[in-house]
Amino acid sequence: MTSRLALLTGVGRRRSIGAGLARGLAADGWDLALSFWRPYDDRIGLERGADDPEAIADECRALGVEVSLHETDLADPTTPDVLFAAVGRRIDALVLSHCESVDSSILTTSVEAFDRHFAVNARASWLLIRAFAEQFPVTCDPVPTGRIVALTSDHTAHNLPYGASKGALDRIVIAAAVELADRGIRANVINPGPIDTGWMDDAIRRWTTDATPAGRLGTPDDIADLVRFLLSERGGWITGQLLSSNGGFATG
Repeated sequence: MTSRLALLTGVGRRRSIGAGLARGLAADGWDLALSFWRPYDDRIGLERGADDPEAIADECRALGVEVSLHETDLADPTTPDVLFAAVGRRIDALVLSHCESVDSSILTTSVEAFDRHFAVNARASWLLIRAFAEQFPVTCDPVPTGRIVALTSDHTAHNLPYGASKGALDRIVIAAAVELADRGIRANVINPGPIDTGWMDDAIRRWTTDATPAGRLGTPDDIADLVRFLLSERGGWITGQLLSSNGGFATG
């Protein structure tokens, strides 16, 4: 049987949710096309090695799958079509883990920053979903053949352009679940809550842990477990959902 291929965006650092997703999907036998953008990783300045994308790819290849790497600027609207052409084979699952995330508020956000967040977090996600859907003919077959999973956030105050653009992402993915159902595509959004991928200081780590009823912070592997389920046959009945996988963070 031909192996399945997942396109996974936002895999530029080993200490990231994207890296955990890549390792989890590789363990399930998915071939991977991994997208990353070094200039963004340089700009945000979080922990990473110079060869992190290559190291992640090697870890996945060690699990017996094929992996291709694609350095792509998702702020460019031509990138999604170019990326799909570069992959060169049908993509069976689209996992959107990329983001533009620079903290600012209503009074401090620039127009340029606002537009860049929406270009990367919302517009690029829509264009990737469109390119993904165009691979699948309309069949009205109830057996799903394509999967979309996107990562979102409920950040709002003092993270305005990020939170607003992630809200747009939610609506795009949920619309995809309805509009693309006749192509056999399932689409869901995951809110992972606070995951320490290098952005937390001790104070943030303490209060987010205290606000999590499960008693600990989440890990990339926790999120990978849910993505792996949604991409499996057992997850085929779930679509059009915004799922919280956050240990109960901020539920009351």
